[in-house]
Amino acid sequence: MSPITYYEAINWNAIEDLIDKSTWEKLTEQFWLDTRIPLSNDLDDWRKLSDQEKDLVGKVFGGLTLLDTLQSETGVEAIRADVRTPHEEAVLNNIQFMESVHAKSYSSIFSTLNTKKEIEDIFEWTNTNPYLQRKAEIINDIYKKGDALQKKVASTFLETFLFYSGFFTPLYYLGNNKLANVAEIIKLIIRDESVHGTYIGYKFQLGFNELPEDQQETLREWMYDLLYTLYENEEKYTQTLYDGVGWTEDVMVFLRYNANKALMNLGQDPLFPDTANDVNPIIMNGISTGTSNHDFFSQVGNGYLLGSVEAMRDEDYQVGV
Repeated sequence: MSPITYYEAINWNAIEDLIDKSTWEKLTEQFWLDTRIPLSNDLDDWRKLSDQEKDLVGKVFGGLTLLDTLQSETGVEAIRADVRTPHEEAVLNNIQFMESVHAKSYSSIFSTLNTKKEIEDIFEWTNTNPYLQRKAEIINDIYKKGDALQKKVASTFLETFLFYSGFFTPLYYLGNNKLANVAEIIKLIIRDESVHGTYIGYKFQLGFNELPEDQQETLREWMYDLLYTLYENEEKYTQTLYDGVGWTEDVMVFLRYNANKALMNLGQDPLFPDTANDVNPIIMNGISTGTSNHDFFSQVGNGYLLGSVEAMRDEDYQVGV
């Protein structure tokens, strides 16, 4: 009588898609925890910010916390239902864990910079802001009701586009030599999200390229309609955050640039005319995912020096090129 397989063990010596292996290696090389970064060193900078600036920092990090919570609790789980290989599921497990690390990191920032009452106010604002809640509702609805490729589109838009209205603030302060350790956490998160977005976009491209041309066109129209809807909501969200400090237009340029990056991850043509040359150069300098001129891991020993790991290049995940 032949043996019956009840459950298959994952075999990392029989790789079906080498991108799964390279992504796993990239993500594990990049592993980090917020507890290893000396956030208290930014307290002097924090005390010098105006009340309006402090309020902005709290709100953008509150919004980022909500999106990372959504991604860790719902987003990755939705995508996991349609994996192509067992190794892809292992990669998604890593992504899901790191999304939880990201969400927790913002609370570490809050506990360092804010009072208990301020933290409560930040989360009250986060959980009731109409544009932030609308953003989460749109993405989560696709996670619940969309097909496999639609879910990957929503995830890629979230990872590569919607986070960046929040990322703008710490990158701006980093470019002005303020809040360096807070910004290092953001740079580590951006480094992760770069891999997440390109990987999930790559998996989307595999499925998209298998569709007949008419179905590709239907899905493409849906994708661009979704981006328009998200962009209109994001514009209103950005205005509520940044009008008071006069940064709104710079943030919108940054968002359009990253919307194009999201489309590129999905193998699609850019929508907006904005390029890296149009983005505030202070932000583009800050978004570099290399190490800064201070070694933020030095306090925990050489075993934790991960700063030299480079972000996954976009061309690593181009399909059919």
